[in-house]
Amino acid sequence: MPSIDLSDLRVLVLGGSGVLGSSIARELASAGARVMLAGRDADRLQAAASAIGRDVPSVLFDLREPHHADHVVDTAIARLGGLDGIVNAAGVVAFGPFRELSDETLDDVAQTDFLGPLRVMQRAVNRMDGGFFVHLTGVVAERPMPGMAIYSAAKAGLAAASAALVRELRRDGFHVLDARPPHTKTGLATRPIAGTAPGMPEGLDPAHVARIVVEALRSGARELPAEAFSPA
Repeated sequence: MPSIDLSDLRVLVLGGSGVLGSSIARELASAGARVMLAGRDADRLQAAASAIGRDVPSVLFDLREPHHADHVVDTAIARLGGLDGIVNAAGVVAFGPFRELSDETLDDVAQTDFLGPLRVMQRAVNRMDGGFFVHLTGVVAERPMPGMAIYSAAKAGLAAASAALVRELRRDGFHVLDARPPHTKTGLATRPIAGTAPGMPEGLDPAHVARIVVEALRSGARELPAEAFSPA
């Protein structure tokens, strides 16, 4: 697999205001990439961008809104002068029995964790001259969990799409990486859109996860299973 030199590459990080997204953005910047952060919370987004560097741009967007896909891709191209890669670290989670989940919860998880990232990817491939995509699908993509059915389904669906697109987009010069880290200390489980998180093992350090993801990208990996994140 050919390696990827990140120096001067222009990268959009979806969910860049989050703990893991901002950690990955910092790793990319340290590797020489020029990053732009995208997220839903203006204050958190600005704080995350400022922590990386004063010239790091950011853009408000919402994966649940179909028209925002064009907006975030066009804004990244305008602000960065082009686009070479997208990292999707955005997401929401819902807990509880499947039979009790509301239509709104089902829609929010499906739009944010599955359809939204694919829309952004689809818009981007028509505006990019090759490049890469990284999706943080997580361990539930390979080991679906009871009480997390819609979240597991959305992440597994995104992982399946990534596997298909590895082959579909290869001839057009695109690289796709599906990263499936185990539970990570991002605080996401404390902010579910429905239900209450069950007992979970100690989460991984986000900085550790970010380093592994960026190194895998640089090495040209196309799949990063959960066991690849085991602490050294």
